[in-house]
Amino acid sequence: MSKSFSRRRFLHTALAASVVPNLPDAARGAAPAPKRLVAGTRVLEVNGRPAKVFGLTGPDGRPGIRLAAGERFRALLKRPNILQIPGAHSGMASLLAKAAGFDAVYVGGSAMTGTMGLPDLGIITVDEVCFYIRQVARASGLPLLVDGDTGHGEALNVMQMVRSFEDAGAAAVHIEDQLLPKKCGHLNDKKLADARDAAAKIAAAVKARRDLYIIARTDAADAEGMDGAVARAKLYLEAGADAIFPEALINAEMFREFARRVKAPLLANMTEFGRTPVFTASEFQDMGYQMVIWPASAMRVAAKAQEELYAAIKRGIHLAPTTRGLLP
Repeated sequence: MSKSFSRRRFLHTALAASVVPNLPDAARGAAPAPKRLVAGTRVLEVNGRPAKVFGLTGPDGRPGIRLAAGERFRALLKRPNILQIPGAHSGMASLLAKAAGFDAVYVGGSAMTGTMGLPDLGIITVDEVCFYIRQVARASGLPLLVDGDTGHGEALNVMQMVRSFEDAGAAAVHIEDQLLPKKCGHLNDKKLADARDAAAKIAAAVKARRDLYIIARTDAADAEGMDGAVARAKLYLEAGADAIFPEALINAEMFREFARRVKAPLLANMTEFGRTPVFTASEFQDMGYQMVIWPASAMRVAAKAQEELYAAIKRGIHLAPTTRGLLP
């Protein structure tokens, strides 16, 4: 084992890990059985790559392993169906998502800033994002995909962000190629970073990570067309990105063309009030995508319910006579 691998994989805490009593069961049959487990060395090969593990006993008393959050996310992507990742802007939202049967959740910038009463302009800090990561990871125990905006600075800042997110419990992050102040990907007049500078951020994230799954987001389809978006995606993959997130594609043909031209795992964004038409998860899968997020849906539903609640209280309507529509 090389010294660099040892430093990168083992010299850190297990904050982002969970108990997996039986790896193939935990991945729901998606991951092949571990090929190599050497007692005392904490080395495991999962899907052909080394993974950080710890020997322990699962909740059923059987021998188990502790698998890092990023590796759990990768295992989910080995399943045949698209990975559905709903937004969860709080610990309670993540518990509800888990109860509904989801296997991963998304902590998005628009939902975090919206919850704080702020616009989605990249003004939230790394520490503030980590607050959300910690509460969602602790509450649900699910792998988290986190919105990294533009990386919260340049290459060195990106490296610090990656380590902070991992320590807080994140499994994956996406980093976009806009300039600050960034905008929601579905708004007009976005300013793009130089493609080489954006690729340098991806390379920095890959260098800093321990197990984090790195997704490069490109907002170039609007300003540079499909050719520009594809060229950027390929450059980001060369920099080490694990997957690509093409933002704000406006029709099914664009989604299909991007998937034909970019041979990598792809993430689709099914946001409301955006440029992308409404598609189901199965439709995204048929177009060649392996992941789909609903970034702010839960926050928007909660906000609407709260608006109606406050209006009812103001009108003098008391909720005590009925609990219909309320969670206990």
